[in-house]
Amino acid sequence: MNALTVTLGTIGAVLSLVCWASFFGGVSRVVRTVMIGQSAPDRWRPFLPRFKTMLVEFIAHTRMVKFRTVGWAHWIFMIGFLGGFMLWFEAYGQTFDPEFHWPIIGDTAVYHLWDEVLGIGTVIGILTLITIRQLNHPRVPERLSRFSGSNFTAAYFIEAVGLLEGLGMIFVKAGKIATYGHANPATDFFTMRVAELLPASPTMVSIFAFIKLMSGMAFLWYLGRNVTWGVITHRFSAFPNIYFKREDDGDVALGAAKPMMSKGRALDMENVDPDTDTLGAGRIEDFSWKGWLDFTTCTECGRCQSQCPAWNTGKPLSPKLLIMSLRDHGYAKAPYLLAGGRKDIGGDEVGLVDAEGNPDEARLAKISAQAKAEAERPLVGGEDVSGIIDPEVLWSCTTCGACVEQCPVDIEHVDHIIDMRRYQVLIESDFPSELAGLFKNLENKGNPWGQNSKDRLNWINELDFQIPVFGREADSFDGYEYLFWVGCAGAYEDRAKKTTKAVAELLATAGVKFMVLGAEETCTGDSARRAGNEFLFQQLAQQNIELLDSVFEGVEQSKKKIVVTCAHCFNALNNEYPQVGGNYEVVHHTQLLNRLVRSKQLIPVASVTQNVTYHDPCYLGRHNKVYNAPRELMAASGSNLVEMPRHGERSMCCGAGGARMWMEEQLGKRINIDRVDEGLSTLAAPSGGSAPGKIATGCPFCRVMLNDGVTARQEKGEGEGVEVVDVAQLMLDAIDRVEPAELTEKLTVIQEPKAPETEPEPEPEPAPAAAAPAPATKAAPTGGGLAMKGPAKAPGGLGMKGAAKAPGAKAPAAPAAESTPAAETPAAPPVKGLAMKGPAKAPGGLGMKGGAKAPGAKAPAAPAAESTPATEAPAAPPVKGLGMKGGAKAPGLAMKGAAKAPGSKAPTTEAPAAEVSAEAAPAAETAAAPTETKPTVPAKGLAMKSGFKRPGPKAPGAAAPAPTEPAATDEVPAAEPTEPEKSGNGTGGNGASDIAPPTAKPGGLGFKSGAKAPGRKN
Repeated sequence: MNALTVTLGTIGAVLSLVCWASFFGGVSRVVRTVMIGQSAPDRWRPFLPRFKTMLVEFIAHTRMVKFRTVGWAHWIFMIGFLGGFMLWFEAYGQTFDPEFHWPIIGDTAVYHLWDEVLGIGTVIGILTLITIRQLNHPRVPERLSRFSGSNFTAAYFIEAVGLLEGLGMIFVKAGKIATYGHANPATDFFTMRVAELLPASPTMVSIFAFIKLMSGMAFLWYLGRNVTWGVITHRFSAFPNIYFKREDDGDVALGAAKPMMSKGRALDMENVDPDTDTLGAGRIEDFSWKGWLDFTTCTECGRCQSQCPAWNTGKPLSPKLLIMSLRDHGYAKAPYLLAGGRKDIGGDEVGLVDAEGNPDEARLAKISAQAKAEAERPLVGGEDVSGIIDPEVLWSCTTCGACVEQCPVDIEHVDHIIDMRRYQVLIESDFPSELAGLFKNLENKGNPWGQNSKDRLNWINELDFQIPVFGREADSFDGYEYLFWVGCAGAYEDRAKKTTKAVAELLATAGVKFMVLGAEETCTGDSARRAGNEFLFQQLAQQNIELLDSVFEGVEQSKKKIVVTCAHCFNALNNEYPQVGGNYEVVHHTQLLNRLVRSKQLIPVASVTQNVTYHDPCYLGRHNKVYNAPRELMAASGSNLVEMPRHGERSMCCGAGGARMWMEEQLGKRINIDRVDEGLSTLAAPSGGSAPGKIATGCPFCRVMLNDGVTARQEKGEGEGVEVVDVAQLMLDAIDRVEPAELTEKLTVIQEPKAPETEPEPEPEPAPAAAAPAPATKAAPTGGGLAMKGPAKAPGGLGMKGAAKAPGAKAPAAPAAESTPAAETPAAPPVKGLAMKGPAKAPGGLGMKGGAKAPGAKAPAAPAAESTPATEAPAAPPVKGLGMKGGAKAPGLAMKGAAKAPGSKAPTTEAPAAEVSAEAAPAAETAAAPTETKPTVPAKGLAMKSGFKRPGPKAPGAAAPAPTEPAATDEVPAAEPTEPEKSGNGTGGNGASDIAPPTAKPGGLGFKSGAKAPGRKN
């Protein structure tokens, strides 16, 4: 120890105080900023599985090794950085006394070996990472660099610190060996050779220790001053970010989309309060604290960017740059938010206000101008409004999940994008114009193409054998193994129908008993959810769940099996329907067919003998980890599989996910063309074989996109003879085809008829003297479905009247019309579907009101005007779907007139002789209905009219309390006849109001302003 070493030690100690203060100040800022986010109570437990995941990802580097060279280099550098803390702290003493080492352990062989390995490993690791960054530098124009847009100042700084730390370990140890000797070839094999090049100098050792100490101090200082330098902060924030990942089993945040959350609870149509709940993310503070932790942890490594199909085809979306933009905006706005600042939906200050509600200028003056300016910027908006995320960026995402799959620190990019879309759709009603048609078709017709529901069975007519349809050939699920969910594409799209027919024939050949839903099936809502229309998804999902539960009524849980051909339907039914109460065993057709091949129920006898390359659908592969089943099925068919460069978990998206199937690509190269180019080049590479080859896939969306791409290339003379097929078609070509009659026989199930229900004898009641006794009504047979009679209520909360019957069940024979007194109401005629009281009929499953007509449906013939007594009301014509009572109206559909479902026949113009006037009953029901209160505050976006409920439960007014005195007959209280309604917004469907409905923004779920969410009680 001399004057120089004491001076160096003193300087190092003093500077360390300043640097440690900066470090802890930065940590405090990060913690306080992250806590701004919304509550996320589901992220804390269970502790042990989450902690285990964190340790495994940290120690085994399971996420990093997906990029092999980077993986091992980063692991070595990480261990050197963390393990080197002990050696770094030792430098405090070595600056004062060059001979200093930790007591007890500092002079052991194990410690010397640890020092040796860490020093060498740190230098090798950081030099490898530096080389990789330079080879992938964005200055190389031919290369689409994953580091494009990253902060190179921060990157170069941390690389310099890492290199100095590694060299410091080596040179301090080598200097001590050169000065004091005591080298051991077993523990100092490298540094003893370096020591031969150094002089014996205690001062030199202290200088080396001081340099090592100062490099660490610079790291602490800059981390505290630049908390948005993710390449630095991730060294601490990555651990909690991995622990708090969405899936507690350690899986990535794919599969089901994260539910829409507000105040720590999942929102649905029953519990949402638009006045207080946050619908999606419209401001940075709307993200949860886990979202803020995601933004903080981004390392800017660009792995997500390198895998993103949008970025690789010239779109403006980079998942990395999106997360970086949210991070920079969040931390810039944080001082304003931490001071209590907050704005309402109109942009007025409501956080920092005085007693009169005016902005508190004194408190606002304490906030930096930058923070206040950042608070004025919209989260989503173009350059004209200085938005953080450009709309083109937001809507370019295909939600393929490549970014989430590759992120080494488990950032949940797709969930954040969907949350921002939810706000744009539900609150702002601001989304691409093409989605307006999608939403309208899903609401009105129950499918994205807007086709009639009856046409869902057209593919069956193209087969030579019969397919059992629920409610037609099959009254119940008894005797069947699987419900075949055909899906919208499989039923309507000509190319996808080939897959549907191939799967149906293969299952029949294998002797698998299956049935289909036919016209009752509705879209699962996948595209609606990923486009941000969360409530439309929930509406479709609940409707489908009610239908599926009626099909599986009485079936034990383990036997509720569904097979699907669409990867998007597979993901929705399997992963997302449990979020809204639908739990079934769902398998993809490639999985089921592969099982049948393994069990020798399907025996291939021929070989495809062609080169086939397989495209992994994102929602089958990355989102659900189904990679092997389709490949094994292809191998069984005799196909010669040639893999594309991007396959498996790195498969390139076809461009159809995230509702992009329904939007045009205006920017850059079309994603499907890019994927087809890769497929064609792959097929052209193998030598030999005259056949041009096939591109196989396992999803109708992928098939459509790839087929369009192949067609576009063939028009330019490329890829001649290449065909896009489903894996099932390859297997169908490899088996012996069975005669149609035998297939029909294999699918035939003889079901035991169920005993009809018996009605308890009612207590005899005295009839009024003026009223003649009503004729006895025969009880409707139960059939095989949910046939209900009398006041029975359908499962799932669908109260049904009279002979109303569940979807698919056969209608009972209508009793002969007899003379009925005007004061009596005859039993309602038989109806099919989720029928509800009243004449309304729901196109595509959504009840409509009055005389409205679904788009594309033929107008019903106008009934002849007749003189009808005021006390008579004709029975409602048979309805199908979600017919709703009286004037009840589906959320977002303001329609009038006698609504008609797609594909249904026009109601007859003749009414039974003994029917009661259609005007009296609704008028009476309207009198009992609760009075609607007009909202006083205009709401924006998805404000919904009070009293409206989602499809399924009874319409408002249907559950009115019964009179206290029993009546001898089903009397309808006398009411004055009213004129037919003149506008589409009558009260209760009886024309009591002529007020026109408010105009909604095109394509959104437009509801009356200020109203509340559907399904909430008055």
